[in-house]
Amino acid sequence: MPNPRLTGLGSGLFCAAVMVVLGFLDELLFGASLTVYGVLFVPVSLLTALWVRRGDLLTAPVVVPIAFAVGLVTVAESGDGLGGRLMGLVTALATEAGWLYGGTLVAGSTVIVRRIRLMRRRAATRNRPQV
Repeated sequence: MPNPRLTGLGSGLFCAAVMVVLGFLDELLFGASLTVYGVLFVPVSLLTALWVRRGDLLTAPVVVPIAFAVGLVTVAESGDGLGGRLMGLVTALATEAGWLYGGTLVAGSTVIVRRIRLMRRRAATRNRPQV
């Protein structure tokens, strides 16, 4: 399995790009199913939280919901003009909030676990006797 280490900006770009591509694929294969889009969002959130580098851990739970909204533009129903598209996006965000919260929770939990492991590793290194 690849083990890239993305910066905060890189993790945001990765997550947003993947969600846009998955949104287009969802529209093409499943007719813009918001449930399919939400289900696909959760593993992308997990990968983003796993692949962000240690110094930028706290950015993952921030960029994940932004990427959800960016990719949602591809599958949200749209009416005429900018107002119709905006209304479709807001409606999709409201109806798919469970998937948004779930993916953000997965990213946040993963980041917390990684941060705790990092802090324990540093404490163990500090407490190791010098020979």
